[in-house]
Amino acid sequence: MQGLRLHLIVGVTAIFAASVAAGVAQERVRARSPAPAGAKVSFVDLRNDARIPARMTIRFAVGGMEIAPAGMARRNAGHHHLLIDTELPPPGQPIPSDFNHLHFGGGQSEAEILLSPGRHTLQLLFADHDHVPHDPPVMSEKITVEVMAGPEEKPRSAAAPNAQVFFIGLEDGATIPPRSVIRFGQRNIAIAPAGTKQEHAGHHHLLIDTELPPLDREIPSDFNHLHLGRGQTEAEVALPPGEHTLQLLFADHEHVPHDPPVMSQRIRVRVQETSVANPASASDARAATGRTPAPNDAAVYFIYPRQGEVIYPTSTIRFGLRNMGVAPAGIVRPNTGHHHLLVDVPTPPLDAAIPADLNHIHLGNGQTERRITLPPGEHTLQLILGDDQHVPHDPPVMSERIKVIVGNPRKQRPRR
Repeated sequence: MQGLRLHLIVGVTAIFAASVAAGVAQERVRARSPAPAGAKVSFVDLRNDARIPARMTIRFAVGGMEIAPAGMARRNAGHHHLLIDTELPPPGQPIPSDFNHLHFGGGQSEAEILLSPGRHTLQLLFADHDHVPHDPPVMSEKITVEVMAGPEEKPRSAAAPNAQVFFIGLEDGATIPPRSVIRFGQRNIAIAPAGTKQEHAGHHHLLIDTELPPLDREIPSDFNHLHLGRGQTEAEVALPPGEHTLQLLFADHEHVPHDPPVMSQRIRVRVQETSVANPASASDARAATGRTPAPNDAAVYFIYPRQGEVIYPTSTIRFGLRNMGVAPAGIVRPNTGHHHLLVDVPTPPLDAAIPADLNHIHLGNGQTERRITLPPGEHTLQLILGDDQHVPHDPPVMSERIKVIVGNPRKQRPRR
């Protein structure tokens, strides 16, 4: 099976699988929700044998049924699942949640995925509130797509005459602290968020220590190419001491540079060394305190469940991250970290590595979901982001502690 990487848009973070508890090979057959005659799901503008770029937004449609989030039991309703390079799962059991079975339990109808070059199969499968396919199953045809080895060339939007982007208060050769807010502006071109098509408009991208990318393709999204897709005009970055280059590149609703390109001069900045004696004036807090700096507006949060929700004994906990990136444990990158899920424990000390046990679950591979099993009753959940060494950032990036109630919706009948 070919390698697969993915990340989701519309507030949904990347979906990674958590293994089922040891010793549980297969769940028992569950009752299936009836599907109305004529119900169907299909891909939007994606056909069999299509050639697609490695990174693409896949959109899905449903007819004859309604979309309802996972956990919400409604007649003639359900949510999408995208099957990649796999066969249909057993019909009387919940659809697995792993690299090949992507759940859209929030009611999403699109996903941005990243596939390895080569041939892949895609299929949609609708399922009820409990992730169990309907009776009869509501599914699309299984299609095959060819993922191209190189990035797809895209048409470029015209730039307004005399359009400019520039740094505000930052000159070539400037000395800056390790953690800095970089501000930028524009003239003769409007700001529009990514995904919003508007003439003579676009959004900023900050290039750090890299050359200009190809101008007829989507700008990469990685540690050296920061997308400001919400229309931001500043970014807080953390850089190691030494010399670095910075450049601004404007792009349209699809992250493709304009024609002609709207970009700033490439400037050099020097990041000053940390003064341990005066850490307040130097933002590389790790040198002084052992903690990695985080942007002040970074946040982790639960996508599912929310405060006070009733959940199943075995549930997939999903979480997101704003204004920072996800990096696996052991990988040192500025403005990144990985999630830790705390179950029924208080917040641990913030100046030491987060414990690793049954109550402090490390998502060190960069996962943004975890399937857990809890006994019936009330439980608390909390998220904390940790750096490459599992130490909380400074300031800490953590969610509020929420309470959930584990119900027992299927009471077993006494055996006779």
